[in-house]
Amino acid sequence: MEKFAYVKGFRMRYLEYGSPNINSDANSQTHHILFIHGLGASADRWLDFPEALAKSYHTIAIDLIGFGKSDTPNNVEYDIGFLRDCVTEFIRAIGIDRDKTCLIGHSLGGYIASEVAIENEQLVDRLVLIDSSGLLNGPTSLLEQYLHVAMNPSFDNVRNIFQQMMANPSAIVLSLVDLFIYRINMPNAKYSFRSTYENSTRTRIAPERLKSLCKIPTLIIWGRNDALIPIEYLEAFRSLLTNATVEVIENAGHAPFAEKPLLVYETIRNFLR
Repeated sequence: MEKFAYVKGFRMRYLEYGSPNINSDANSQTHHILFIHGLGASADRWLDFPEALAKSYHTIAIDLIGFGKSDTPNNVEYDIGFLRDCVTEFIRAIGIDRDKTCLIGHSLGGYIASEVAIENEQLVDRLVLIDSSGLLNGPTSLLEQYLHVAMNPSFDNVRNIFQQMMANPSAIVLSLVDLFIYRINMPNAKYSFRSTYENSTRTRIAPERLKSLCKIPTLIIWGRNDALIPIEYLEAFRSLLTNATVEVIENAGHAPFAEKPLLVYETIRNFLR
């Protein structure tokens, strides 16, 4: 169900499935699952994952401020601190701060989820990072191309950049291309994209701060063929999050949950149990 909450005075859209009072899977303390999307995406990017997991958990997928159907102010700096605080305030605004929540973040969403968990350990039960940013040594070549395409969108160049993010380019869903073009041409969308890009690709989580997450059960998922944030960055996360469970998804690119949904779904379900 589509809903809206107010965070920092801005309207934030989210999709909610299941009941907040649902009995979670046996042996799991997690009651809620919060999905945080990547750069240029929205809650819809998670396909049917939130709804499928709602059989056992209360699930929520958000549109970050600046993206999707959430407000897109042009008078804020879209740095990680701002996005982190928006997510934290959202958790409190909808009242799930009273229980434990699992954060699932993809790409930029992984960076934000990590920061939320570092600063608000009491809110987070588990953490799932999928092809996460947060340890980049500056933007990769494909990320630079992604920025250029976002600022100059056409069907052909958006399709091309999305195909480069995949292990199997022929499997691209063309409706995602149309949706991206529609949303990036909305008022202030290019501003929020560029501001978020500049802040997220040129900053890093300090090693000691990231190590503090070792006390939180963490699952790291990475597509073997990710060209946007290559698998070398998985090794950087693994070296710091020494207690994390790691799953490399073969024949998958930057969004393994889209290319190998059943495998990623079972991996997440097993981790939550």
